[in-house]
Amino acid sequence: MHPIHIVCPACDTTNRVPRERLGEGPACGKCKAPLLDGRVAALDARRFARHVEGSGLPLVVDFWAQWCGPCRMMAPHFERAARELATSARLAKLDTEAAPEIAARYGIRSIPTLIAFRDGREIARRSGAMDAATLARWVREAVREPAPQPR
Repeated sequence: MHPIHIVCPACDTTNRVPRERLGEGPACGKCKAPLLDGRVAALDARRFARHVEGSGLPLVVDFWAQWCGPCRMMAPHFERAARELATSARLAKLDTEAAPEIAARYGIRSIPTLIAFRDGREIARRSGAMDAATLARWVREAVREPAPQPR
């Protein structure tokens, strides 16, 4: 049994889930909400650090803004990809207008920009709108575990 930490998208409680049981629909131990329901998590400045740093599941954040046409155009594709990738990565959105300090910290110059995080560190980045298939392919490639290095 190899547990993974997953932050609840509803109450932000960190849960330990055996990797082997990710596909079984685990629920939060505190609020009983589904941990991997395939929905996009809405993050704000307070929740951002908790989800980036607290989850062993890779997190892909869409830095966006309501006024951004390409962001709005990509939104349904992002939601579709979130459902498809539910057990391999959490997809979340952060409104750059509501959290400008986080956008500045990560050097967001254009939106939409996607950043993939693992264990609190940025592992991949891509700017521009994508359709669901392209987005899911990019996420799978970005969050793929690195191959062990020979000794």
